[in-house]
Amino acid sequence: MGMTRDAQTIEDVRDMADEVARLMADRFGGARRGERPDMQAMLRRRGGALPRKLRRMAKVLAEADLHSAQPRIARQLDLPAISRAHHALIAHLQPLGEMSRWRNRALNFAASVLFGLMLLAAVLIWVMIRRGSL
Repeated sequence: MGMTRDAQTIEDVRDMADEVARLMADRFGGARRGERPDMQAMLRRRGGALPRKLRRMAKVLAEADLHSAQPRIARQLDLPAISRAHHALIAHLQPLGEMSRWRNRALNFAASVLFGLMLLAAVLIWVMIRRGSL
């Protein structure tokens, strides 16, 4: 019975860390397309974008994620502190989120399409000048 409870706890810590890492990647960048970096990598890449207090909480969560893979150490984790860190990070990272991230993605897509069209127009003008049509 104790084994299943520990296993769920270990999975919960891993899920919490993955969720925070995903939100950090969405909000601050630092992940290549298709890549889902772990909490340690996101803390290294974009941890400086977090306020100091939240950065400490992110370190707690990242260490818990590392230690959760080792069952003997995982039993010694301070689960209430990890849960508080997770909730504080989620509360900070989530709200400024979905609509502005969607808008930024749409603007980036529109900018790349516009750049491609401008490049195509420049090539067409160059070809017309070379042929003497313009």
